[in-house]
Amino acid sequence: MPTSAPLPQAAPPSAARPSAAPPSPGPFALLNDEPVVESGADLLGAGRAARRLAGLLVASRDSTPFTLAVDAGWGMGKSSLMRLVDAELAQAPEVHTVWYNAWTSTGADALEGLIKSVLMRFDRRVLRRGLQRISERRALLRAVRSVLTVAAGPLGVAGLVDELWRSLSVNSQARNEMRGAIGELVQEWSQTDDFRPRRLLVVFIDDLDRCSEETVLAVCEAVKVYLDVPGLEFVIGCDRSALAPNGLLRDLSPAASAFMEKIFQTSYRIPVPDQQGVREYIDRCARAVGIDQLLDERLTTLLAERSARNPRRIKRLVNGFVLEATLNPMWEDFPPEAVVRTLLLQYFYPDFYRMVAGAPGAGVGDVIAEFRTYQQVRRLLRTPQSVPEAELPRVNRFLREHDLPEQDLRTARGETLSRLERQLPSGFPEMVSDQEFTSLIEGLVALPRSDELLRRLREGASLPAPVQAEPAPYAQARPPQGQLYGTVSPDRTAAPRADGQVLSGVHILWVDDRPRNNESLIAAFRAAGAAVRIAEDSAAADAAIAVERPTLIISDIDRGGNPREGLEHIARLRHDGRYDGYVVFYAGRVTPERMALAKELQAYLTSDGSEIERLVRRAAKGKRPRSMTLVEGGWVPSI
Repeated sequence: MPTSAPLPQAAPPSAARPSAAPPSPGPFALLNDEPVVESGADLLGAGRAARRLAGLLVASRDSTPFTLAVDAGWGMGKSSLMRLVDAELAQAPEVHTVWYNAWTSTGADALEGLIKSVLMRFDRRVLRRGLQRISERRALLRAVRSVLTVAAGPLGVAGLVDELWRSLSVNSQARNEMRGAIGELVQEWSQTDDFRPRRLLVVFIDDLDRCSEETVLAVCEAVKVYLDVPGLEFVIGCDRSALAPNGLLRDLSPAASAFMEKIFQTSYRIPVPDQQGVREYIDRCARAVGIDQLLDERLTTLLAERSARNPRRIKRLVNGFVLEATLNPMWEDFPPEAVVRTLLLQYFYPDFYRMVAGAPGAGVGDVIAEFRTYQQVRRLLRTPQSVPEAELPRVNRFLREHDLPEQDLRTARGETLSRLERQLPSGFPEMVSDQEFTSLIEGLVALPRSDELLRRLREGASLPAPVQAEPAPYAQARPPQGQLYGTVSPDRTAAPRADGQVLSGVHILWVDDRPRNNESLIAAFRAAGAAVRIAEDSAAADAAIAVERPTLIISDIDRGGNPREGLEHIARLRHDGRYDGYVVFYAGRVTPERMALAKELQAYLTSDGSEIERLVRRAAKGKRPRSMTLVEGGWVPSI
């Protein structure tokens, strides 16, 4: 796609910066991702909630046992709030705490680990008396009662806890006695000399929603069946939506689902930080790592809103800027602000970035120049006045470049704009109204040597994989059987990993006059057992189809000087009845017109390499969706 020079416009403030040699990066630093443990490090104002929550826990000691959920999504501050509550409880008389990270155990071991963690908080004398009581109750052990008591004498707390666990878990009958035995231990431990106030043990359980289903159920069994005794309070950090039957625990029986509903007596949902709070958080993070001078108001707003105001995601992005600026030699020739703006574009506008960085498929061109020209043409076509005579040649040239005839721009300007936008990348009309995006682009273009930077990006400069929104829960984090992809590379084309011959018997015909663009995907499909045949033009593809019917065809669109050749080729195959199977158009440029034409051909259109992998797996299973859904990257199958 030819590109136009942008129309004259007011220079953004950043354009006034002197074109000096780029400053050397640094000095920078990194942020840690540890939970906040003291109020002085609280950047989001969780201290007030922690103080009040701690006060409620202390005031409710006579209502024990009960379980409170600290509910929030990944990275929203559950652990930090719980640590701050713990610090507040340290000031309360006769309140003790214990921490248990559910992610450190697996399966049935979690039940033993949690119960032992609670028992370890009791005094040695209380544990010895409890062990004596258990031995006295069991007829089979009476003969060795004195031996057991003597043997337990020199043991420390850990040894006594181990002996107690062995005694309480030896068989099903002993398990039935466990809750009563633990209740007696807690009652004896909680009694102080004057009985005012009684001791309280608050048990914090973190990362429950990151565990396997087996571990979640084991922890809940420990809490509800064996540790549900007066004197104990449980504070569990989790995303309750992840523990719902349609989430992590999707295979639960109705009885198990009912059991899970009884675990939590109440929940505190951590609110999303407000706009001012998250902006202050970003400012403090930026100052801590040394990039505060690189984030203007627009970039701060972009980072806040596009990260969903998620503190952990913000930290990861900020650390990503620092690591990239420090370690990637590409940035030695550019100011640090170039790193920030480029990575923000990559993280938050991945489809646009793929076009900037030369995604597979011809006809992408200089998409930034195209977008900026579109901004000006759109403004001219939307104003009540006629397009100025001086601007008509440029506007008409832009229309011709997008396969539109010259128009009498004194009338029908709205219709002209509508037809133009069908030929432009599908996100342009939304992005042109996104002030953060337009500011990001203008600032990038205004940087010293921006032409060289954009040239390197188009040539495939090495950038890190985008920071993912959030990791999947443990049980969903492992790739499905047969998944080919490991990481995602900068252009969102997967850096694939083959897991056995999962595509054995699949025949892929890949039609592209630039097959080198697809080498990593082709290699992955072959490693997974697929037979991939390359055709560089429509005639070669026809010959291949005549010899063997492929399982699916992956095709480009702009080929051999014809910007619609891929679409027209598939239309001929459909019309002649030579191929009625799966077709995927893999193009760097996704426009409304292309999406509509692909849908008419019962084909799928995407610019995302990871989506290609998913479609190939579906075709391998013989699944043909009944409908397609429009998403940011194009038309994809409805599930």
